[in-house]
Amino acid sequence: MTGRLSEGFTVLTPTHGVSDTGTLPAVSFRPEAIRGGRSTARESRGQVDYRLARNAIISEFRKGRLGRPDVCDAHPELVRAARQVGHRTTEECPICEQADVVLVSYVFGPRLPAHGRCITSRKELATFARKATVNTCYVVEVCPECSWNHLARIFTLGGPPATSS
Repeated sequence: MTGRLSEGFTVLTPTHGVSDTGTLPAVSFRPEAIRGGRSTARESRGQVDYRLARNAIISEFRKGRLGRPDVCDAHPELVRAARQVGHRTTEECPICEQADVVLVSYVFGPRLPAHGRCITSRKELATFARKATVNTCYVVEVCPECSWNHLARIFTLGGPPATSS
């Protein structure tokens, strides 16, 4: 099967999946199409994971291209939040290897302070997830001993509930 583009170029397309009218079916790259099922508006929002950037920084530190002051530069308020309200993990700090890293979550969005809101519990996070407004959650891993910190991931919370179609 061939098709015409506006500039006069001819494009060859496979005949597999072509309807009787000679058109290709619509292709969707939405999450529900890739997963093979339906998803709600809240489920279709993505997440950005920063593991590759984290691994690159750790690699540069271990090669000696970055010094400890370059990577252990957490703001004192972030270290305080890690010590008092952070979620403890069993993962050892990749820099000092003396303490476990702690995850600290901050939510930013409408009607929240410009510096964000530090999440102190899973219940508080669930409350933001149920809100009608869309908020963004930043999860930072912090070592309370050496002040290593790195943005671990970003994801959205809340938003309008899914409408039935």
